[in-house]
Amino acid sequence: MSEQRGSWEEIKVSGGQLVNKVMDLIHEGNVRRIHIRQDGRTVLELPLTLATIGALIAPALAILGGIAAVATNCSIAIEREERSNGPQQA
Repeated sequence: MSEQRGSWEEIKVSGGQLVNKVMDLIHEGNVRRIHIRQDGRTVLELPLTLATIGALIAPALAILGGIAAVATNCSIAIEREERSNGPQQA
């Protein structure tokens, strides 16, 4: 049976790179969720399931543009999809 698991990574970006980096992550296709953080606080959380991408992408990019205009350093926490085929046997 196949299970879905996620792994997290965090990258630091400047405000000017924020929108471009998020767009790159969306196009990768294996990203489940993105959290935009500034000074340790989550300022925006984007769930990226196929059903919600179309409904959320335009308003979310407008919000990201606003954050990028005032933010100097942000971090992006990324949850990536990992698939496993159940418990591995030795």
